[in-house]
Amino acid sequence: MAQGTELLIREATEADWDRIAELTVAAYVDGGFLTAGDSYVSHLTDVATRASASTVLVAEVPTEHGPAVAAAVAVTDAGGPMAEVARSGEMEFRMLAVAPEHQGRGIARRMVRHIIDRAESRPEIRALTLCSLTSMTTAHALYRSEGFREVPERDFWLEEKDARFPFFIREV
Repeated sequence: MAQGTELLIREATEADWDRIAELTVAAYVDGGFLTAGDSYVSHLTDVATRASASTVLVAEVPTEHGPAVAAAVAVTDAGGPMAEVARSGEMEFRMLAVAPEHQGRGIARRMVRHIIDRAESRPEIRALTLCSLTSMTTAHALYRSEGFREVPERDFWLEEKDARFPFFIREV
């Protein structure tokens, strides 16, 4: 997305939930990170639970048919029902997804910067955290370029899948 191009990042409303589910599944499945039958897909489509347990943000872009939700992310504090890796004093974001038709325009970077700003505005938050699929190397490059670093000893492990999810942290 060109610098200065209109992008509105706002809290999601219930009217956004179907679009959030659609774009998140598309980003993960069409992006080749999960198969359509993966058990995690049900979590990606359950936006109502996500919205009741975290702050869900969307990025809205102008289109010829009016504003469209192009990306979404869930943001939570340590100890919240959606938190997986955050510890006391940390904010976590999860399920950052950009619709395939809007990828490559800098939307994810603008959302990450927005989340960093949110974390920095809260004196009780000292760091921003996340974990990611090992295959999401483009996202990892984005996180590193925004000041996140990997801490392998805090990687998230999912026993039932024998899977490791790299942990990233950025002090704020």
